[in-house]
Amino acid sequence: MKILLISSTGGHFNALQQLRSFWGKHTCCWVTFKTASTELVLDGEKVYWAYGPTNRNIPNLLRNLYLAYQVIHTEKPQLVMSTGAGVAVPFIILAKFWGIKTVFIESLTRVQELSLSARLALPFIDTLYVPWEELEAKYSKARLIHSSLII
Repeated sequence: MKILLISSTGGHFNALQQLRSFWGKHTCCWVTFKTASTELVLDGEKVYWAYGPTNRNIPNLLRNLYLAYQVIHTEKPQLVMSTGAGVAVPFIILAKFWGIKTVFIESLTRVQELSLSARLALPFIDTLYVPWEELEAKYSKARLIHSSLII
């Protein structure tokens, strides 16, 4: 299976790295922001550098929407997987229109409410994994994921 992995840097990126036991068995390519640490960790991997910042930045949203089109059209993934961040939203939306399965793994820090990126992408997400029972009870698409898998 070919998987497109999408995250911002920092905690979202680290959470996705922690799931290597799953995605490491497949052909993958990445979408994230270019930093010294992501360049180092992803050296040798296929990476598409996203445009940031994404919060309240319409020009970067449009750039990332175009990037999403290019990456999905070129890579033709069977699964789009993200641990969050606004950069994932255009990829998830376009993936849904192309019939590509989408998985969104919510951050451990979200206990009462989904992140803005998860709420924006929710109509287009096939499977939403959440780390807290409160969120699982609140959202019909939510499935509980054991927190030890994403720490």
